[in-house]
Amino acid sequence: MSIDLSTSFKAYDVRGLVGDTITAESVHAVGAAFVDVLELSGSRVLVGGDMRPSSKDFAASFAAGAASRGAIITDLGQISTDMLYYASGTLRAPGVVFTASHNPAGYNGMKMTRAGAVPLSAETGLEDIRAAAQIYLDSGELSNNDASQDSADLLTDYAAYLRSLVDLTGIRPLKVVVDAANGMAGMTTPAVLGGQRLEALPLEIVPLYFELDGTFPHHPANPLEPENLRDLQQAVREHGADIGLAFDGDADRCFVIDELGEPVSPSAVTALVARREIARAKAEGEERPVIIHNLITSTAVPELVEREGGRAVETRVGHSFIKAVMAQESAVFGGEHSAHYYFRDFFNADTGMLAAMHVLAALGEQRLGLNELAAEYNPYFASGEINSEVADKQGTIERVLAEFAPEFTPGSPEDLISRARNPEFAGAQTTVSTLDGATVRAADGTWWFNLRPSNTEPFLRYNGEAHTEHLMASVRDKVLDIIRAN
Repeated sequence: MSIDLSTSFKAYDVRGLVGDTITAESVHAVGAAFVDVLELSGSRVLVGGDMRPSSKDFAASFAAGAASRGAIITDLGQISTDMLYYASGTLRAPGVVFTASHNPAGYNGMKMTRAGAVPLSAETGLEDIRAAAQIYLDSGELSNNDASQDSADLLTDYAAYLRSLVDLTGIRPLKVVVDAANGMAGMTTPAVLGGQRLEALPLEIVPLYFELDGTFPHHPANPLEPENLRDLQQAVREHGADIGLAFDGDADRCFVIDELGEPVSPSAVTALVARREIARAKAEGEERPVIIHNLITSTAVPELVEREGGRAVETRVGHSFIKAVMAQESAVFGGEHSAHYYFRDFFNADTGMLAAMHVLAALGEQRLGLNELAAEYNPYFASGEINSEVADKQGTIERVLAEFAPEFTPGSPEDLISRARNPEFAGAQTTVSTLDGATVRAADGTWWFNLRPSNTEPFLRYNGEAHTEHLMASVRDKVLDIIRAN
């Protein structure tokens, strides 16, 4: 029975259960469709994969499908996702990396890019690839050709390129615990931060789970979940380290732990890196460098950007959307609450390693501990992301708006001034934006929250922030009461 590819094709990548919603046959069909839809016959296509058990075979299947349509294959071997972006950007070629990022061991998927690391999303070609691949898969029109193929080991070049963007040679010595979670950071960290491929830096790396193992024997490779940070937090304290870094499975995200073992929020990291990138861009003659942030990062981010002489541009959540806005605005840097960090000098793509290097540089260029250094960038109180399972996501959002912005109706102009009906916030003026779900902000700037439907799960995602912890909790609890009333 043919697989329904719509179950694994998401808004901006492909993820499925190996042997169920993603198979060698479906991957072969996607490889052929990738070449046909993007008109790549006779052109080079880059193919690589992470450490998951199925990645090598899937990469071979994709290459066979692409070659059957006339593509010339360059095998990148085992790579992180940001290594694909580096290869695509420097070689000016489209490509794919097989990874399911932070998903459990039974999953795999594909992240695809056009030449120059230009992202593919459902709106910019991914849906067309799915539709074509589904036709090939259903009809059985899958052929094999002897692929015209070469290979490339880009790890050293990738490491050298990152080091050219952030100079760590002159910082004070730092002890750094890195939790690779048995993912690709176990390969990239020794190359970039250690002395494996390049000269040693003033960094003492304490490795956690550097063995590449896509079964994730120690803990899931998802640092967004607090329980997956516990080993790193304990190791930072035990070793008296200056900083801890946690990467996800494909190493495109990086979470930061301070010397006390406490997480540094991705919003604080975004603000810290933004300050550095604004200063660098202004030193090079750029008048008002642009920083991108998604709409659920802390208000502290745009506030800092404006104070430092930059221009903050808000965007919806999702890497393909942010990359598109990065290109449109010629932004120097962009950050998300999920610890994805984007750099103009890295082809507008996200790389957890480069963000980590900026934090190491900021820490190592002065004498403060990271806890004190990061406090400046984290002045407000955030709820974190809270998921609620609801059947009618839009109807639930409308019920919340009826309390917090009763004058707002679907189709109303964004940023409508309303008055909250809730007694606790009686008389408070609010604004509503529908850029991504619904964002309600107090007109006096003291609190905000966003409700955003998940594209892939039956969840409504809540994020909120306020100037005081009590106010943050009050708004959060009232909104969650409304969401979970039925």
